[in-house]
Amino acid sequence: MSRFGDLLSGEPSTPPVVDATPSSVEPVEEVVEEEPNSEPLNLWDLSKDELEDYGRSLGIELDRRHNKSKLIKQLENYIDGM
Repeated sequence: MSRFGDLLSGEPSTPPVVDATPSSVEPVEEVVEEEPNSEPLNLWDLSKDELEDYGRSLGIELDRRHNKSKLIKQLENYIDGM
């Protein structure tokens, strides 16, 4: 009978047994930080999408509706203030 039926009949029911061990364990990948480039990043070589992604990696959100020179100026100001 279902659990609801057991409740109606007044018979005590036992909770289902749940196996606490995981069925499959996937290995955790180690995060390897990239070594810094020896040459500085030329922001003018990046597209607006790449500038936005680069800004996110630094912790600043850029608005791609602005032109490229404004995005680069915002990034440079943010980097100088770090």
